[in-house]
Amino acid sequence: MNVTTARPFSIWPYLQMARPANVVTAWADILVGYAIAGLGVVALSPEWLHPSVESLLQLQPLGWLLLATTGLYAGGVVFNDVFDAELDAKERPERPIPSGKVTRFQASVFGGLLAIGGVAAAAQVNVTSLGLAIAIALASLLYDSFSKHDTWLGPVNMGLCRGMNWLLGASALPLAVEHSWYLALIPILYIAAITAISQGEVNGGNRTTGWVALGFIAVVLASPLLLARISSFTLLGALPFVGLLAWRIIPPFWKASQSPEPEVIRSAVKAGILSLAILDAAIASGFAGSAYGLALLCLLPLSMGLARLFAVT
Repeated sequence: MNVTTARPFSIWPYLQMARPANVVTAWADILVGYAIAGLGVVALSPEWLHPSVESLLQLQPLGWLLLATTGLYAGGVVFNDVFDAELDAKERPERPIPSGKVTRFQASVFGGLLAIGGVAAAAQVNVTSLGLAIAIALASLLYDSFSKHDTWLGPVNMGLCRGMNWLLGASALPLAVEHSWYLALIPILYIAAITAISQGEVNGGNRTTGWVALGFIAVVLASPLLLARISSFTLLGALPFVGLLAWRIIPPFWKASQSPEPEVIRSAVKAGILSLAILDAAIASGFAGSAYGLALLCLLPLSMGLARLFAVT
């Protein structure tokens, strides 16, 4: 008599699909958006040494937005694995779906619940937050299912998701989205650079894509100079973070542009993703001060620590 033993449930493969290290970078997006909205001062108020009910309520929108981005980002990367299941079976058979640890249906349900939860959390803040959350969820699905296979549309699509995530953080004060929407161009260019170069992380890339990615990075690094001229952005506070960002990402991106081999490209992509917290800290410090930027930068070691346990790409 044959007895079929059911595979015991494990949360580990679900965490692997959700990319925890990357989710932390999405939290940084919300925090920089919060600073753009002029609410960074509230987050660093001395009242937090002895918090009251009133002060806790002031941060309630931030809490909801952090929950929202967690669900939206994690849901998006889970669906990335769902749509790539057949390809991963050939190229990355160790991943949860092709290895049989999670079925494609289970992953779809998991990703759907995360995305719906993210939208529901955003709805607790205001209508602007809800609209942005829905837009992010739809843009993520478009990337996972279609645009990532296009050389140019894919990077722009992924960058748009990150740009809207900055605006999601700023939506705690809806008028900030209306007045500062152009700031979303910074993460759009940054993520477009990472996404463009990542297209060669399995089979290798080409030098042209590497040079385009470096060009995008150069514009991002120069953006604080422009912000200081057209907004209330304080350049002095941002410069140390900009220097740190350049030190972290230019060498691996330069190397990938010169030797576009899979391993070199994967290192550049990983450095770019994990350095998102530095970019966010640079922009946030210009709007909310160096103390806020340093507090945001504390997410970097957390993300790097999680990257040792979970895949980033």
